Amino acid sequence: MGDDKDEKTLLDRLTLLADAGTALASTLDLLEGLRRACQVVTGRLGDWCVVDLLDERGRLERAVVSHRTPHVLPPGGYEGPLPPVPQNATGPLPRVLHGAGPLLLADIPPSSRAADPLHARQLELFEQLGARSAVITPLRARREVLGAMTVARTDPAHPFTEDDFPLIENLVRSLALQVDNARLHEQTQRIAERFQRDLLPDLPHVGDLQIATRYTPAQSIAQVGGDWYDVFVLPQGDTVLVIGDVTGHDLQAAIAMSALRNMLRGIAVDRQEPPGEVLRRLDIATHTLNQEATATCVYGLVKRPGEGGLWGLHHASAGHLPPLLTTAEGDTHYLETGAGLMIGVDPAHRRPTAFDDLPAHSTVLLYTDGLIERRSESLDQGLTRLRQHTAALSREPLDTFCDELLTGLAADTSDDAALLAVRPAPPART
Repeated sequence: MGDDKDEKTLLDRLTLLADAGTALASTLDLLEGLRRACQVVTGRLGDWCVVDLLDERGRLERAVVSHRTPHVLPPGGYEGPLPPVPQNATGPLPRVLHGAGPLLLADIPPSSRAADPLHARQLELFEQLGARSAVITPLRARREVLGAMTVARTDPAHPFTEDDFPLIENLVRSLALQVDNARLHEQTQRIAERFQRDLLPDLPHVGDLQIATRYTPAQSIAQVGGDWYDVFVLPQGDTVLVIGDVTGHDLQAAIAMSALRNMLRGIAVDRQEPPGEVLRRLDIATHTLNQEATATCVYGLVKRPGEGGLWGLHHASAGHLPPLLTTAEGDTHYLETGAGLMIGVDPAHRRPTAFDDLPAHSTVLLYTDGLIERRSESLDQGLTRLRQHTAALSREPLDTFCDELLTGLAADTSDDAALLAVRPAPPART
């Protein structure tokens, strides 16, 4: 009988670890994952569970409080910032946060005997939730303490003992790894986003040509893209418009975007050739220097009015969404000529250049797919919606035009989005 009981206990513990790990991995949201894992713990190991996390500045926050009977917890009543962690403290939670533990609390004192404000908050929680025994264990990853988990029982006839340490330590090891991975991912995302924003250019002043740009990062921490735009004036006087999107959603995509952007700038200034030829040279350079990179891109040259009195746009596309021309009267037209393969597919591909007139007060919009694509609908639906929005905004100031597009189209997207809009003025009368 004893062997059967031991086998059942082992199986129960293994099942607990497996189920907690599954709950933790069932979502990309760190707090939600911790909450689900704590719900597993409070259902099988303790009566309630708390996870406290340290941030990068050493500030402590009560991230998750889970109870076997959830209705006893006031909504968010115990979660939130905690008092500072004292350097020389005798309380169990500060000791664990400084690297001790796991610690068994078999004789919990009243809050009146607290050694410091943080200890007082911990003892108050024990009193309010009726803890009779508890184990506090550090969340440790890469030799750094990220926080602590407290598991408590309310039944004095069934207290925690040191025999429970191995199971709790295995459980906490998985939690700590998840916290560490999530923070590394968030840090990478912040670096990539800052890197991406720092590469976005200052807009040149071009007389009689209004220029506006916008960029919004992905709403999900799991995404960071390679979207970029660029605007500069060539020595011969043409204004260059560029928008592109490097394949991938990570720091590597942002780095590849930087390299592509700089190569395109150098080729454009050095050669001053038609857009199709500039993109062909960019494709060759990309294939030579970074064969793994692929990207879409639109390269355009805005030319001042000639004898006909109209501005003009010479443009070529490497697999990118077509520019959208919206007149002051609200007529819309996608500029679909000049299209070719995306960068990185076939460097021998010959790329055409298209030309379109730009009426006075019309708006040319370059954009990335984050502005229009939705998982639940076709690309054609997104393109139609964009035309409807630009038509309604055709007479708005250019900054308002761009702001309203982002508000109306990019608010619920999971991808980053960039847009570049230009609007020519009529030629000066002589």
